[in-house]
Amino acid sequence: MRQSGLEHSLLELVKTRVSQINGCAYCLDMHTTDAVAEGEDPRRAIAVATWRESPYFSEAERAALELTDEVTRMGEHGVTDRVWDAARQHFDELEVTNIVMAIVAINIWNRVAVTAHTPAAPLAS
Repeated sequence: MRQSGLEHSLLELVKTRVSQINGCAYCLDMHTTDAVAEGEDPRRAIAVATWRESPYFSEAERAALELTDEVTRMGEHGVTDRVWDAARQHFDELEVTNIVMAIVAINIWNRVAVTAHTPAAPLAS
């Protein structure tokens, strides 16, 4: 995904959001730690949980996060046209494909880590 052409910060937001939705402590810890280490503002990393109410995200990031929510919580009706069209307003076809692939990939890793009861890294003392 690093060669996808997408901003790394956007990918970390997506991975963080998926991990929040899935309750994966291991992945959530890893992705927020990585994001902050690479320069992400800690408030944005925390605010991903409340991205709809937070002023910290661009319209493109909001479109990607809404797509993230719908793909991760996909039910029998799939992703709505409204959410897909919003993503396409900000990203070209390849970029949307790469965002969806990132969402799918972290969902798989979350399911593995949650199933295996993989804990988050311990806090430094």
